[in-house]
Formats: sequence, structure tokens, C-alpha cells
Amino acid sequence: MHLYHGKILIVDLTTKDVRVEEISPSLLKGYLGGIGLAARLLYQYSRPGVAALSPDNPLVFAAGAFAGTLVPTSSKHAVATKSPLTGLIGDSLSSSFWSLGLKRTGFDALIITGAAESPTYLFIDNEIVHFKTADHIWGKGSPETEDIIKSQIGDSRVAVASIGPGGENLVRYACITNDKTRQAGRTGTGAVMGSKKLKAIAIRGTRPIEVSNLEEVVRISTEMIQKASGEGTEKYRGLGTPGNVLVLNRLSALPTRNFQQSSFEKADNVSGETLAEHYLSKVSACSACPVACGHTYLSAEGAYPDTSWELDYESLFALGPLCGVDDVSAILKAAELCDYYGIDTISAGSCVAWAMECFEKGIFTKKDTEGIDLTFGNHSALVEVIERIGTRSGIGDLLAEGVNIASSKLGKGSDHWAMHSKGLELSGYDPRGMKSMALGFAVGLRGACHNRSPAYEVDMSGDVDRFKGEPERGLQVKDKEDFAAVIDSLVICKFIRKCFDDFYPDSANLYTQATGMEMTASELKMIGERIINLKKAFNIREGWKREDDWLPGRLFSDPVTEGAGKGTVVTEEELRLMIDNYYSARGWTDEGLIPEDKLRALEIKGSVAPMEGFQYGTQVYNL
Repeated sequence: MHLYHGKILIVDLTTKDVRVEEISPSLLKGYLGGIGLAARLLYQYSRPGVAALSPDNPLVFAAGAFAGTLVPTSSKHAVATKSPLTGLIGDSLSSSFWSLGLKRTGFDALIITGAAESPTYLFIDNEIVHFKTADHIWGKGSPETEDIIKSQIGDSRVAVASIGPGGENLVRYACITNDKTRQAGRTGTGAVMGSKKLKAIAIRGTRPIEVSNLEEVVRISTEMIQKASGEGTEKYRGLGTPGNVLVLNRLSALPTRNFQQSSFEKADNVSGETLAEHYLSKVSACSACPVACGHTYLSAEGAYPDTSWELDYESLFALGPLCGVDDVSAILKAAELCDYYGIDTISAGSCVAWAMECFEKGIFTKKDTEGIDLTFGNHSALVEVIERIGTRSGIGDLLAEGVNIASSKLGKGSDHWAMHSKGLELSGYDPRGMKSMALGFAVGLRGACHNRSPAYEVDMSGDVDRFKGEPERGLQVKDKEDFAAVIDSLVICKFIRKCFDDFYPDSANLYTQATGMEMTASELKMIGERIINLKKAFNIREGWKREDDWLPGRLFSDPVTEGAGKGTVVTEEELRLMIDNYYSARGWTDEGLIPEDKLRALEIKGSVAPMEGFQYGTQVYNL
């Protein structure tokens, strides 16, 4: 078999049973790899209604289809599980050498089930699985954990994915970190790993990856590398994603002080331009990446002098403007702590911002915060509270639950400013001035996510009025989601999406040349739709209802107060209209359910056995 190995590795931590199962070429082609394959295997190997933090919730790692080849930015993998943050599908992507190691073990995917009796780490040496005690590294951050494991194994080439103290303490938005600086960052996959007492997975893979037409794959990859090194990706190489700060600020779409404002008066202090001019210390790249978007900054002054860490836009927005903070050293320190504890920066920043608003409204007092003056802009409060979240101490124990659960526990109207959809905190785009993104956030299958639903591209294209929730947004958002599902399953970094002349035919041809299995552009489009529908079926099985496709109350009642979007809100009427049209574009029912003929048309029904049937209202899904 070319490109794939046709095998998955299943490890039961409870029994220490290890088994290998074959996976057919047709199924691999039908779900590609990455997010698609991980979601498919999660559906199959999880029982309906499984508790997210129970031993029975599987943790699935799937390599990208092109991992281990010359295709640029392809050293990526996906992690899928039932999310402890949302109760729905949780999937995340990460990249670099661990991704490559997974693919080179000779397996296309790894499934972890059960739970260890005591802290454990796995060392997967090609097909051999070693169970190692992790008592000596329990409580340590991921960078230190990686160094200790590599030293213990005696091979610096071993790749390590691990959790920090946040995952051990079951922070519901804990990450899994690999290669020290790369995270499977959202939906709480690290908490699931912590619930299994699995500290780390070390991998040494040496198996070759074979492609069908090497000459043609080399030719296509060389062209892609040249394009990915050119003008099309210059914005990522030059300013990195922090270059988005001033752009979104001008659009009145930069969430500030927990979405109370849509622009930040101190945006210049934390802009990509300012960071590049005064703080940039290093530019780095993932394995097999010619773009080099990773920007590490060093603050010689400020509240935390000599602090150095890598920042992307989402971390910068969440730990900066969202909390009213403009001290770069404090933002860097907060990001460093998030990575040490292994917690998602977007969710962490959102939880701190929610708590700051609760404090300013008098719902939290200094007694509740243990004396911390939790006001917007207080950078020391930001840093202190993140430490409490990572250790689940004091107010951090509540905030470790995420804003949805925290606000339901606190009450007192605090759900109005709990900025999430389905439990996942909103990323850095204010949907009041980006109505396509409003729809994308509302219907997103893993919650409010700009990666799985890059609908902001519609708003920023200049082809639509971004302040109007028009019916055609349904089809536009559907197409963006399907595209994301394909590129996240191949997996290729979205940053080189413009390096294709025509994405679907070009990537279909590349897949054909690499696998020897004929793929057409129309087939690839259908695969994207298939993956979305399979993930939707998982959510329905786990209790999703139409009313879950919604947005926080603030976005309906609190208008933008300044700038280009002044006076703008999302109206309930326009959101319902867009959702109705989105369901229609997907071929779903008015309640957002998947008709049986749709499952057949996408070759899901009957092709995904053994999968248990489940009932939603009067509709029975026998997949």
C-alpha cells in the first residue's frame, strides 16, 4: 500500500493489552487521515453516551495522509475524543516531529483506551509498546517531561507528546503538547489523557513511507515549496499571525475586555508590527514547513523582564486585548504559563476575562479571588489566575471548568457574558461585525472555532456586507467547513492554501500520485462533506439539540460601541435565518438532523459498521 500502512494500533491502559487491526484502503481513502480518520475511528470505538473523563472514552491519534512525504507543511496529526469541555466531538491538530514519528511507526492511527492504575507513559518503538512508570515526571511541565524521557530512553530523536499539570488536574481545556512548543490545543484532549493517568507518549518510528509515483510527487512538492516560500505566505513569515491585531482592530472585530468592546485602544502596543520591531527574537518552523510562521518574542522590560515565548494571534488576543492587557512581558509570561501547565490559551484567556467582568460587576469579591484585584488590564492578576487554573486552586478551580460550566455554577446572570458556543470559548473574531463568522461560531461542530469553520474569510473577502446576516451565508459557510475538513484530513497547513492554483483538483491529483488510488476533485469535495456529516452524527448521538447551535446573549443585546461597527449586534432573527439556510444547504432537516438518504448519498450509512444505532426523537440512526 502506498502512502498508508493499512494498520491501526490499539492500546488498553487498563489491561495493558496491545493489538493491531487492519484498516481497508477504501476507508482510508474515504476519510483521508488526520481529522477525518480520527473522527471515523472515534465514532466506531466509543460507545454512545460515554463520559468524557471515564476510562471508556477513547483517545484517537491519526497521522495526516501526507505525513512523512515531501509535501510541505504535511507533518501533522489529529487527536479526537469526546470533549470534557463540550460533551461533543473534541478534535485538535498539532504538527512537527511527533506527527512524523507516528506515521513512521507503521501505523496510520493510534487508539488509547482504558486508564492506568498509576502515572504511566508509553514508549512506542515502531510496533513494540513499552509501558513505563511516570511517577517521576508527574507534576512536571511538558518541556521538562520531554527532556527527561529522551534522556531515560537514551535517544534524542525520540518524539514526545505529553500533558502538563493542567491535564493531570483535569482542567477541561487542557492540551497535549509535542516537541515542546506544539499543541493539540482545543477541546480538552489533555484532560482526557490526564484522566487515563497517561503522562506522555514517546515515539520512535523508522518505517519508510512509500508513494506511488515518486517522480511526480517530488515535482508537485517542489513547486509547492517554491510557492510556499514566496509572496503568498509572506504575511505569516514577516509578522506572523499577530499581524491580524491591527487589521481586526480597524474592522471593529478585535474582541476586547470580554467582548464588551470590539476594538482595543492600546492595540498598537501589542500589534504584530510593534512585536516585530521591538520584541522579535526568533522565527521558527515546524517539521517539513517552508513558511516559518512561528515568532518568538523577548521582552527585556515590563512587568516580567527577560520573558521570552512564542505567540500567535489567538494567544495574543486572548491574553491581551480580551483581558484589557497591553504589557507584552505579561502576555508572554501568561502564554509561557499556559504552555507549562498545558492549557489552551484561548479558553484560559476567556475564563480570566469572564472572571474579570464578574469581579468588576461585584459578583466576585477579593475574598473569592484571595485578594487578587481581578480588574481588566491588571496584568499581574492575569498571570496569578492562570497559575491557579493550572493547579486548580482557589478561584482557578472554578475557571478550570470553562466559562459555560463556571457560569452555570455561579449563576447571577453571568451566563450573559460567558462567551462560548456549545461550551467552547469564542476565538478572536467579534461576530457582531462578521456575520458569516457569527453563523460559523453558532453551528460549529466542536463549538466556536475559526479553524473548523473559517467563515471569517467570507466576511473579509470584500464580496459581502459583513454587517448583514444574509441567507446565502448558509451555503458559503458550508463550503468553508467542507474545505477545512479536507485540508485538516490530508493534513496540510491552511497557511499554504493559496499556494494551490485550484485546491480541489490540485490536491486530488497530488493524492492520486501519492497513493495510486484515483481521486477526483468532486470525490474530494464529497469527502469533506462526509467528514462533517459523520462528526454531526456523533454530536447528535451524544445529545446535541438544535438550540445548541446558538451564540452568547451579549452578542444579541450589547451593540458594538465604537468604530466601523458601532451600534451593530447579531439579531436572533438573522441568525435563525442563516441557520435555516445552512441546514438547507447541508441537506439536513429543519431541526438539523441528517436524513437517511443523505447518509446513503455520502456513503456513510452501511460503510461505517460496526457502529451502534441511536435514536433522536423519531429518527433512528443505524449507521
